[in-house]
Amino acid sequence: MPSSAIIALMLSAAAPSGAQTIDLSPGSPDRTQPYEQGGHGMEPGSSDAGFLYSIALPEGRYRVTVQLGDAKRAGNTTVKAEARRLMLRNVATHKGQSVERRFLVDVRTPALTPPPATAPGGDRVRIDARDAREYSWDDKLTLEFLGRPAVRSIQVEPADDAPTLFLAGDSTVTDQYAEPAASWGQMLPALLDDGITVANHAKSGETLKSFLTGLRFDKLLGAMKPGDWLFIQFGHNDQKQQWPQTYVAPDTTYPAYLRAYIAEARRRGAHPVLVTSPERRNFYAHGRIVDTVGDYAAAVRKLAADEAVPLIDLNADSRTIYEALGPAIAPSAFNDGGRDKTHHNNYGAWLLANAVAQRIRDTISALAPHVTAPPFMPHRPPTAAQAAIVPSLIHSDQRPLGN
Repeated sequence: MPSSAIIALMLSAAAPSGAQTIDLSPGSPDRTQPYEQGGHGMEPGSSDAGFLYSIALPEGRYRVTVQLGDAKRAGNTTVKAEARRLMLRNVATHKGQSVERRFLVDVRTPALTPPPATAPGGDRVRIDARDAREYSWDDKLTLEFLGRPAVRSIQVEPADDAPTLFLAGDSTVTDQYAEPAASWGQMLPALLDDGITVANHAKSGETLKSFLTGLRFDKLLGAMKPGDWLFIQFGHNDQKQQWPQTYVAPDTTYPAYLRAYIAEARRRGAHPVLVTSPERRNFYAHGRIVDTVGDYAAAVRKLAADEAVPLIDLNADSRTIYEALGPAIAPSAFNDGGRDKTHHNNYGAWLLANAVAQRIRDTISALAPHVTAPPFMPHRPPTAAQAAIVPSLIHSDQRPLGN
Protein backbone atom coordinates (compact mmCIF):
# COMPACT_ATOMS: atom_id res chain seq x y z
CA MET A 1 0.00 0.00 0.00
CA PRO A 2 1.58 3.35 -1.02
CA SER A 3 2.16 5.87 1.72
CA SER A 4 0.13 8.41 -0.26
CA ALA A 5 -2.95 6.36 0.69
CA ILE A 6 -2.50 7.39 4.31
CA ILE A 7 -4.43 10.57 5.03
CA ALA A 8 -2.44 12.38 7.71
CA LEU A 9 -0.17 15.34 8.32
CA MET A 10 3.58 14.84 8.01
CA LEU A 11 4.87 16.68 11.03
CA SER A 12 7.83 14.51 12.03
CA ALA A 13 10.93 14.45 9.85
CA ALA A 14 12.19 11.51 11.91
CA ALA A 15 9.20 9.32 11.03
CA PRO A 16 10.04 6.00 9.32
CA SER A 17 9.54 5.67 5.58
CA GLY A 18 5.82 5.22 4.76
CA ALA A 19 4.68 6.60 8.13
CA GLN A 20 2.96 9.91 8.72
CA THR A 21 2.25 11.71 11.95
CA ILE A 22 -0.56 13.86 13.35
CA ASP A 23 0.17 16.40 16.06
CA LEU A 24 -2.33 16.05 18.94
CA SER A 25 -0.59 18.23 21.49
CA PRO A 26 -2.90 20.70 23.28
CA GLY A 27 -3.69 23.72 21.11
CA SER A 28 -2.58 22.17 17.82
CA PRO A 29 -4.95 22.67 14.85
CA ASP A 30 -5.31 18.90 14.44
CA ARG A 31 -6.55 18.59 18.01
CA THR A 32 -9.45 20.98 17.44
CA GLN A 33 -10.65 20.39 13.89
CA PRO A 34 -13.74 18.17 13.41
CA TYR A 35 -13.51 15.03 11.32
CA GLU A 36 -14.56 15.36 7.70
CA GLN A 37 -14.76 12.48 5.24
CA GLY A 38 -11.40 11.84 3.62
CA GLY A 39 -9.46 13.77 6.25
CA HIS A 40 -8.76 13.53 9.96
CA GLY A 41 -10.15 15.17 13.06
CA MET A 42 -12.22 14.95 16.23
CA GLU A 43 -15.49 13.01 16.36
CA PRO A 44 -18.64 14.44 18.01
CA GLY A 45 -18.80 14.22 21.79
CA SER A 46 -15.08 14.70 22.27
CA SER A 47 -13.52 16.85 24.99
CA ASP A 48 -10.20 17.14 26.78
CA ALA A 49 -11.49 14.58 29.31
CA GLY A 50 -11.96 11.97 26.59
CA PHE A 51 -12.00 12.17 22.82
CA LEU A 52 -12.45 10.18 19.63
CA TYR A 53 -10.09 10.94 16.77
CA SER A 54 -10.54 9.56 13.25
CA ILE A 55 -8.16 9.29 10.30
CA ALA A 56 -9.45 8.34 6.83
CA LEU A 57 -7.67 5.17 5.72
CA PRO A 58 -8.23 2.40 3.21
CA GLU A 59 -8.92 -1.11 4.47
CA GLY A 60 -5.87 -2.85 5.90
CA ARG A 61 -3.76 -3.50 8.96
CA TYR A 62 -1.88 -0.57 10.51
CA ARG A 63 0.81 -0.01 13.09
CA VAL A 64 -0.08 2.93 15.31
CA THR A 65 2.60 4.67 17.37
CA VAL A 66 1.39 7.12 19.98
CA GLN A 67 3.54 9.61 21.85
CA LEU A 68 1.96 10.11 25.26
CA GLY A 69 2.69 12.85 27.79
CA ASP A 70 2.21 16.54 28.39
CA ALA A 71 4.69 19.31 29.10
CA LYS A 72 2.43 20.94 31.69
CA ARG A 73 0.70 18.12 33.57
CA ALA A 74 0.70 14.44 34.48
CA GLY A 75 -1.51 12.07 32.52
CA ASN A 76 -3.03 8.61 32.64
CA THR A 77 -4.09 7.48 29.19
CA THR A 78 -6.19 4.55 28.02
CA VAL A 79 -6.47 4.01 24.26
CA LYS A 80 -9.18 2.09 22.44
CA ALA A 81 -9.60 1.60 18.69
CA GLU A 82 -12.62 1.32 16.43
CA ALA A 83 -15.53 -0.17 18.44
CA ARG A 84 -13.82 0.01 21.86
CA ARG A 85 -11.00 -2.47 21.22
CA LEU A 86 -8.68 -2.00 24.17
CA MET A 87 -5.15 -1.22 22.98
CA LEU A 88 -3.43 0.50 25.91
CA ARG A 89 -4.60 0.55 29.53
CA ASN A 90 -3.71 3.19 32.11
CA VAL A 91 -0.40 4.48 30.72
CA ALA A 92 0.83 6.93 33.37
CA THR A 93 3.06 9.87 32.46
CA HIS A 94 4.64 12.47 34.72
CA LYS A 95 4.63 16.16 33.89
CA GLY A 96 7.08 16.74 31.05
CA GLN A 97 7.55 13.01 30.38
CA SER A 98 7.11 11.48 26.91
CA VAL A 99 6.27 7.78 26.50
CA GLU A 100 6.00 5.90 23.20
CA ARG A 101 3.64 2.94 22.71
CA ARG A 102 2.78 0.88 19.61
CA PHE A 103 -0.08 -1.40 18.62
CA LEU A 104 -1.64 -2.90 15.49
CA VAL A 105 -5.20 -2.18 14.33
CA ASP A 106 -7.42 -3.82 11.72
CA VAL A 107 -9.41 -1.36 9.58
CA ARG A 108 -12.15 -2.77 7.36
CA THR A 109 -15.23 -1.90 5.31
CA PRO A 110 -18.21 -4.11 4.38
CA ALA A 111 -16.97 -4.41 0.77
CA LEU A 112 -16.29 -7.84 -0.72
CA THR A 113 -14.74 -8.76 -4.04
CA PRO A 114 -17.85 -9.23 -6.22
CA PRO A 115 -18.46 -12.78 -7.44
CA PRO A 116 -18.78 -13.51 -11.18
CA ALA A 117 -22.12 -12.56 -12.68
CA THR A 118 -23.30 -16.18 -12.80
CA ALA A 119 -22.10 -17.09 -9.28
CA PRO A 120 -23.98 -16.80 -5.97
CA GLY A 121 -22.73 -14.46 -3.26
CA GLY A 122 -22.62 -10.74 -2.69
CA ASP A 123 -20.39 -7.68 -2.84
CA ARG A 124 -20.91 -6.55 0.78
CA VAL A 125 -21.14 -8.02 4.25
CA ARG A 126 -24.74 -7.91 5.41
CA ILE A 127 -24.30 -5.43 8.23
CA ASP A 128 -27.29 -4.22 10.24
CA ALA A 129 -28.28 -0.92 11.85
CA ARG A 130 -26.17 -1.62 14.94
CA ASP A 131 -23.12 -2.32 12.80
CA ALA A 132 -23.67 0.93 10.92
CA ARG A 133 -23.53 2.90 14.19
CA GLU A 134 -20.15 1.45 15.10
CA TYR A 135 -16.71 2.66 14.07
CA SER A 136 -15.79 -0.84 12.80
CA TRP A 137 -17.26 -0.91 9.30
CA ASP A 138 -16.07 2.31 7.69
CA ASP A 139 -13.20 3.84 5.73
CA LYS A 140 -11.35 5.32 8.68
CA LEU A 141 -9.36 4.47 11.78
CA THR A 142 -10.96 5.77 14.98
CA LEU A 143 -8.97 6.00 18.22
CA GLU A 144 -10.49 6.81 21.61
CA PHE A 145 -8.35 8.47 24.29
CA LEU A 146 -9.69 8.17 27.84
CA GLY A 147 -8.85 8.62 31.50
CA ARG A 148 -6.73 11.72 31.88
CA PRO A 149 -5.45 11.61 28.32
CA ALA A 150 -2.10 13.19 27.60
CA VAL A 151 -1.38 12.75 23.89
CA ARG A 152 1.36 14.38 21.83
CA SER A 153 1.01 12.65 18.45
CA ILE A 154 -0.28 9.69 16.43
CA GLN A 155 1.86 8.01 13.80
CA VAL A 156 0.26 5.51 11.38
CA GLU A 157 1.95 3.17 8.92
CA PRO A 158 0.86 0.07 6.96
CA ALA A 159 1.47 -3.29 8.67
CA ASP A 160 -0.15 -5.78 6.31
CA ASP A 161 2.80 -8.15 6.62
CA ALA A 162 2.19 -8.75 10.34
CA PRO A 163 0.30 -11.94 11.26
CA THR A 164 -3.39 -11.53 12.04
CA LEU A 165 -5.41 -13.30 14.74
CA PHE A 166 -8.98 -13.47 13.40
CA LEU A 167 -11.90 -13.98 15.77
CA ALA A 168 -15.14 -15.62 14.59
CA GLY A 169 -17.91 -15.85 17.14
CA ASP A 170 -20.94 -14.38 18.87
CA SER A 171 -21.79 -11.67 21.42
CA THR A 172 -19.43 -13.06 24.06
CA VAL A 173 -16.51 -12.47 21.65
CA THR A 174 -17.43 -9.38 19.62
CA ASP A 175 -16.40 -5.74 19.97
CA GLN A 176 -19.41 -4.38 21.89
CA TYR A 177 -19.70 -0.82 20.61
CA ALA A 178 -21.27 0.78 23.70
CA GLU A 179 -20.91 0.69 27.47
CA PRO A 180 -21.61 -1.12 29.69
CA ALA A 181 -21.44 -4.36 27.65
CA ALA A 182 -18.04 -5.77 26.71
CA SER A 183 -16.63 -9.06 25.42
CA TRP A 184 -13.30 -10.81 25.70
CA GLY A 185 -12.36 -10.33 22.05
CA GLN A 186 -12.17 -6.55 22.39
CA MET A 187 -9.88 -6.82 25.43
CA LEU A 188 -7.43 -9.27 23.85
CA PRO A 189 -5.33 -6.70 21.89
CA ALA A 190 -4.15 -5.07 25.15
CA LEU A 191 -2.77 -8.44 26.29
CA LEU A 192 -0.66 -9.04 23.15
CA ASP A 193 2.36 -7.26 21.72
CA ASP A 194 2.57 -5.06 18.62
CA GLY A 195 3.72 -7.97 16.44
CA ILE A 196 0.22 -9.34 15.78
CA THR A 197 -3.11 -7.80 14.75
CA VAL A 198 -6.41 -8.87 16.33
CA ALA A 199 -9.21 -8.71 13.73
CA ASN A 200 -12.46 -9.29 15.59
CA HIS A 201 -15.19 -10.30 13.13
CA ALA A 202 -17.49 -11.75 15.82
CA LYS A 203 -21.03 -10.39 15.96
CA SER A 204 -23.78 -10.44 18.57
CA GLY A 205 -26.48 -13.00 17.81
CA GLU A 206 -24.37 -14.94 15.32
CA THR A 207 -24.29 -18.69 14.80
CA LEU A 208 -22.09 -20.94 12.69
CA LYS A 209 -24.73 -20.81 9.95
CA SER A 210 -25.57 -17.10 10.05
CA PHE A 211 -21.88 -16.15 10.08
CA LEU A 212 -21.77 -17.84 6.66
CA THR A 213 -25.03 -16.50 5.22
CA GLY A 214 -24.25 -12.95 6.37
CA LEU A 215 -20.97 -13.18 4.37
CA ARG A 216 -18.94 -12.39 7.49
CA PHE A 217 -16.85 -15.53 7.04
CA ASP A 218 -16.25 -14.55 3.40
CA LYS A 219 -14.97 -11.17 4.58
CA LEU A 220 -12.66 -12.79 7.11
CA LEU A 221 -11.33 -15.37 4.64
CA GLY A 222 -10.74 -12.69 2.02
CA ALA A 223 -8.19 -11.02 4.31
CA MET A 224 -6.56 -14.22 5.54
CA LYS A 225 -3.01 -15.12 4.53
CA PRO A 226 -0.63 -17.98 5.32
CA GLY A 227 0.59 -17.87 8.91
CA ASP A 228 -2.52 -16.13 10.26
CA TRP A 229 -4.68 -17.54 13.06
CA LEU A 230 -8.43 -18.18 13.31
CA PHE A 231 -10.03 -18.47 16.76
CA ILE A 232 -13.54 -19.99 16.48
CA GLN A 233 -16.10 -19.74 19.29
CA PHE A 234 -19.78 -20.47 18.69
CA GLY A 235 -22.37 -22.30 20.76
CA HIS A 236 -24.58 -19.93 22.76
CA ASN A 237 -26.94 -19.26 19.87
CA ASP A 238 -26.31 -22.46 17.91
CA GLN A 239 -27.89 -24.48 20.75
CA LYS A 240 -31.23 -22.63 20.54
CA GLN A 241 -33.78 -25.07 19.13
CA GLN A 242 -36.28 -22.17 19.02
CA TRP A 243 -34.08 -20.76 16.23
CA PRO A 244 -34.81 -23.56 13.70
CA GLN A 245 -32.93 -22.06 10.76
CA THR A 246 -29.64 -21.87 12.65
CA TYR A 247 -29.89 -24.63 15.27
CA VAL A 248 -27.15 -27.29 15.13
CA ALA A 249 -27.05 -30.46 17.22
CA PRO A 250 -23.98 -30.92 19.43
CA ASP A 251 -23.31 -34.49 18.28
CA THR A 252 -23.74 -34.05 14.50
CA THR A 253 -24.19 -30.73 12.69
CA TYR A 254 -22.30 -28.59 15.24
CA PRO A 255 -18.95 -30.39 14.80
CA ALA A 256 -19.62 -30.71 11.06
CA TYR A 257 -19.85 -26.94 10.63
CA LEU A 258 -16.81 -26.40 12.84
CA ARG A 259 -14.87 -28.81 10.62
CA ALA A 260 -15.73 -26.66 7.61
CA TYR A 261 -14.34 -23.56 9.35
CA ILE A 262 -11.18 -25.47 10.25
CA ALA A 263 -10.78 -26.70 6.67
CA GLU A 264 -11.21 -23.22 5.17
CA ALA A 265 -8.50 -21.82 7.44
CA ARG A 266 -6.09 -24.66 6.71
CA ARG A 267 -6.70 -24.37 2.96
CA ARG A 268 -5.30 -20.84 3.19
CA GLY A 269 -2.29 -21.80 5.27
CA ALA A 270 -3.74 -20.35 8.47
CA HIS A 271 -3.90 -21.98 11.91
CA PRO A 272 -7.37 -22.75 13.36
CA VAL A 273 -7.94 -22.69 17.13
CA LEU A 274 -11.15 -23.85 18.83
CA VAL A 275 -12.57 -21.98 21.83
CA THR A 276 -15.27 -23.40 24.10
CA SER A 277 -18.11 -21.00 24.94
CA PRO A 278 -18.06 -19.31 28.35
CA GLU A 279 -20.76 -20.49 30.70
CA ARG A 280 -23.78 -18.42 31.72
CA ARG A 281 -23.90 -17.13 35.29
CA ASN A 282 -26.43 -19.41 36.94
CA PHE A 283 -25.54 -20.76 40.38
CA TYR A 284 -26.81 -23.79 42.24
CA ALA A 285 -27.61 -23.21 45.91
CA HIS A 286 -24.28 -24.75 46.91
CA GLY A 287 -22.31 -22.19 44.86
CA ARG A 288 -21.45 -24.22 41.77
CA ILE A 289 -22.27 -23.06 38.23
CA VAL A 290 -25.18 -24.65 36.36
CA ASP A 291 -24.15 -26.36 33.11
CA THR A 292 -26.02 -24.80 30.14
CA VAL A 293 -23.60 -25.28 27.21
CA GLY A 294 -21.77 -28.40 28.39
CA ASP A 295 -22.72 -30.63 25.44
CA TYR A 296 -21.35 -28.06 23.02
CA ALA A 297 -18.16 -27.52 25.02
CA ALA A 298 -17.64 -31.29 25.11
CA ALA A 299 -18.11 -31.47 21.35
CA VAL A 300 -15.46 -28.76 20.85
CA ARG A 301 -12.99 -30.59 23.09
CA LYS A 302 -13.51 -33.83 21.18
CA LEU A 303 -13.20 -32.14 17.79
CA ALA A 304 -10.00 -30.36 18.83
CA ALA A 305 -8.48 -33.71 19.76
CA ASP A 306 -9.74 -35.43 16.58
CA GLU A 307 -8.50 -32.66 14.28
CA ALA A 308 -5.27 -31.89 16.20
CA VAL A 309 -6.41 -28.28 16.67
CA PRO A 310 -5.29 -26.17 19.66
CA LEU A 311 -8.01 -25.76 22.29
CA ILE A 312 -8.80 -22.72 24.45
CA ASP A 313 -11.12 -24.15 27.12
CA LEU A 314 -12.83 -20.92 28.10
CA ASN A 315 -15.89 -22.82 29.29
CA ALA A 316 -13.84 -24.46 32.04
CA ASP A 317 -12.05 -21.22 32.92
CA SER A 318 -15.27 -19.19 33.05
CA ARG A 319 -16.83 -21.65 35.49
CA THR A 320 -13.73 -21.46 37.67
CA ILE A 321 -13.75 -17.64 37.59
CA TYR A 322 -17.45 -17.31 38.46
CA GLU A 323 -17.24 -19.86 41.27
CA ALA A 324 -14.12 -18.14 42.66
CA LEU A 325 -16.00 -14.82 42.71
CA GLY A 326 -19.08 -16.47 44.18
CA PRO A 327 -22.81 -15.69 43.77
CA ALA A 328 -22.54 -12.34 45.55
CA ILE A 329 -19.61 -10.85 43.60
CA ALA A 330 -19.90 -12.56 40.20
CA PRO A 331 -22.76 -10.25 39.04
CA SER A 332 -20.28 -7.34 39.17
CA ALA A 333 -18.57 -8.88 36.12
CA PHE A 334 -21.73 -8.84 34.00
CA ASN A 335 -23.64 -6.39 31.83
CA ASP A 336 -26.67 -4.39 32.92
CA GLY A 337 -25.71 -4.28 36.58
CA GLY A 338 -25.59 -8.07 36.71
CA ARG A 339 -29.14 -8.55 35.47
CA ASP A 340 -27.70 -9.96 32.24
CA LYS A 341 -26.33 -13.43 33.05
CA THR A 342 -24.72 -14.03 29.64
CA HIS A 343 -22.88 -10.88 28.60
CA HIS A 344 -20.09 -9.21 30.49
CA ASN A 345 -19.03 -5.69 31.35
CA ASN A 346 -15.45 -4.43 31.14
CA TYR A 347 -14.43 -6.29 34.29
CA GLY A 348 -15.84 -9.64 33.18
CA ALA A 349 -14.52 -9.28 29.63
CA TRP A 350 -11.07 -8.46 31.03
CA LEU A 351 -11.11 -11.61 33.18
CA LEU A 352 -12.07 -13.86 30.27
CA ALA A 353 -9.54 -12.23 27.93
CA ASN A 354 -6.81 -12.87 30.49
CA ALA A 355 -7.92 -16.50 30.69
CA VAL A 356 -7.63 -16.73 26.88
CA ALA A 357 -4.17 -15.11 26.96
CA GLN A 358 -3.01 -17.56 29.63
CA ARG A 359 -4.28 -20.52 27.59
CA ILE A 360 -2.39 -19.18 24.56
CA ARG A 361 0.77 -18.97 26.67
CA ASP A 362 0.29 -22.50 28.01
CA THR A 363 -0.86 -24.36 24.88
CA ILE A 364 0.12 -22.54 21.65
CA SER A 365 3.89 -22.21 21.54
CA ALA A 366 3.96 -20.28 18.25
CA LEU A 367 1.65 -17.57 19.64
CA ALA A 368 2.93 -17.54 23.23
CA PRO A 369 5.75 -15.02 22.56
CA HIS A 370 3.11 -12.42 21.61
CA VAL A 371 1.43 -12.60 25.04
CA THR A 372 2.40 -9.67 27.26
CA ALA A 373 -0.20 -10.19 29.99
CA PRO A 374 1.03 -11.24 33.43
CA PRO A 375 0.21 -14.80 34.53
CA PHE A 376 -3.49 -15.32 35.22
CA MET A 377 -5.05 -17.85 37.60
CA PRO A 378 -8.80 -18.36 37.04
CA HIS A 379 -9.26 -19.61 40.59
CA ARG A 380 -7.79 -16.33 41.91
CA PRO A 381 -9.25 -13.57 39.71
CA PRO A 382 -8.34 -9.94 40.45
CA THR A 383 -10.96 -7.66 41.96
CA ALA A 384 -12.95 -5.19 39.90
CA ALA A 385 -10.83 -2.38 41.35
CA GLN A 386 -7.60 -4.11 40.34
CA ALA A 387 -8.91 -4.68 36.82
CA ALA A 388 -10.54 -1.28 36.36
CA ILE A 389 -10.87 -0.08 32.76
CA VAL A 390 -11.86 3.48 31.93
CA PRO A 391 -15.34 3.43 30.33
CA SER A 392 -15.84 4.66 26.79
CA LEU A 393 -17.82 7.72 25.77
CA ILE A 394 -20.64 5.81 24.05
CA HIS A 395 -23.34 4.24 26.23
CA SER A 396 -26.46 2.23 25.43
CA ASP A 397 -29.15 0.49 27.48
CA GLN A 398 -29.75 -2.07 24.72
CA ARG A 399 -28.60 -5.57 25.52
CA PRO A 400 -26.51 -7.42 22.91
CA LEU A 401 -28.41 -9.47 20.34
CA GLY A 402 -28.88 -13.12 21.19
CA ASN A 403 -29.58 -12.40 24.86
